Amino acid sequence: MIVVSLAQLLLVFNVTTLKVSVDPIADELGAGSDSVKTAIVLYSLAVAGLVMLGARVGQRLGARRAFRAAVVILGAAMALMAVSRSPVHVLASQILAGAASAALIPTLVVMIAEHYRGPQQTEALGWLGATQAIGIVPAFLIAGYLATAIEWRLTYGLLVLFAAGVYVSSGKLRGAENRPGIDIDAVGVVLAAGGVLLIGVGIDKLWDWGPWRARPAAPLGLLGLSPAPFVLGAGIALLYAFALWSERCRASGRMPLIAPELVRGARERSALVSIFAIGAISAGLTFLMPLYIEVVQGRTSLYTALALAPLTFASFSAAVFVMRLTARLSSRRIAQYALLLVAAGVALLGVTVRNDWSDALVVLGLILTGLGEGGLATLLFKLLSRTVPRHLASDVGCACCSTSSLGAGVGTALAATLLIGFLSLNVQSHLTARPSIADLKAQIDLDRVSFVSNDRLREALARTGATPEQVDEAVYVNTEARLAALKISFLFFACMALLALIPARAVSDVHVRDIGTSGP
Repeated sequence: MIVVSLAQLLLVFNVTTLKVSVDPIADELGAGSDSVKTAIVLYSLAVAGLVMLGARVGQRLGARRAFRAAVVILGAAMALMAVSRSPVHVLASQILAGAASAALIPTLVVMIAEHYRGPQQTEALGWLGATQAIGIVPAFLIAGYLATAIEWRLTYGLLVLFAAGVYVSSGKLRGAENRPGIDIDAVGVVLAAGGVLLIGVGIDKLWDWGPWRARPAAPLGLLGLSPAPFVLGAGIALLYAFALWSERCRASGRMPLIAPELVRGARERSALVSIFAIGAISAGLTFLMPLYIEVVQGRTSLYTALALAPLTFASFSAAVFVMRLTARLSSRRIAQYALLLVAAGVALLGVTVRNDWSDALVVLGLILTGLGEGGLATLLFKLLSRTVPRHLASDVGCACCSTSSLGAGVGTALAATLLIGFLSLNVQSHLTARPSIADLKAQIDLDRVSFVSNDRLREALARTGATPEQVDEAVYVNTEARLAALKISFLFFACMALLALIPARAVSDVHVRDIGTSGP
């Protein structure tokens, strides 16, 4: 249990370190925060697109061998992060880490099943799920402290040693026997991975390429139209084709990449859509908050970790206790209440955030959001586990992980797109209304506005012909435009939580006490 939990923590620390060190990484590598955002998105998309393949590869190789191989690859990815000298290195390391995580995540469940039986197995799986929530708090604190007191690279250097320790300690674990006869649905892999990648790229490039009309950065423009919506639509079409292909494989007696029963019924689809929504909202929020704290407020990574503690503690508490509710509330009602909590919490953030951290309502917003997120994610996994045959338990884990990771990638990309989009619009509006700095338009590329600190803006303006008065005016515009963009982005995700109430109305309507501790 310790070895498997440590492997889970390795995954948590990687992504958490990226999120809590957005500004230090971007500043040292001489890139904008969008480079770190892209790394987070690519990691999530790699997990989402390859986790079903990872499960099949694990069955072929055997759980123990797949577990150890994935840990080695993760260690290599962490080493690459520790020595990164450019954004390209960061992107490559996170793609590698995502591929390794896609193989490791389903293997963790198999390792638990190999070592525990009956009630102990159920309890061990519960602790495996809780490990992720538990690990977020120390991950934020440790990564934040190291990034502030020493350097963010040290965290990844320590993660290399961490991976080595997990590999050595896993030597005596048992693992399921390899099954070389397991078929891997190559067509399904291409459809699933291609669909996930195109959806992520389409949303990630929505502002750079243009939401409708093609912008200068677009690689091509058919009749002047942006390729981003078409890329997004192609991704959705590929995922639909993947669902149809899985049905065809099952009908012909072949093993599909994932059981089509998981998307066949209305209850199953509703649960997966809700998992996607909460994953997107959570990822978007945890991407925006470090930017707000480190860039807008000018705080350190350690302060970011401390400021996010209410969110992470609330999420963990809700994840642990939601299944222990004794009140006579149906799961559908609890899911709806959880989404309302998320909507209220994120909306409260959008209304109350400002250029300091003195408002207690911001902390309250984080707590409400965390309670809704943690409770809903745990409840939906249990509900989905209960609605499909027990022999499809491993597929449930893959489906939930893939859907949640896709939501995380989309949520991060969407948060950045909204942030940069509204920031650009706000900046241009201010420049139009302020003739004293209007001549800076010719010296600043407004098509590639970045979410940067005032210090970095002053450095950039020092290389132009701006007067001291114009610099002060531009810094004021940057300060106001950033905060307005953040507020609008928060309110967008609050609306997204409210829209998620529609699919939540169709989730399985059972009582919490009837679910108990059942599931894979």
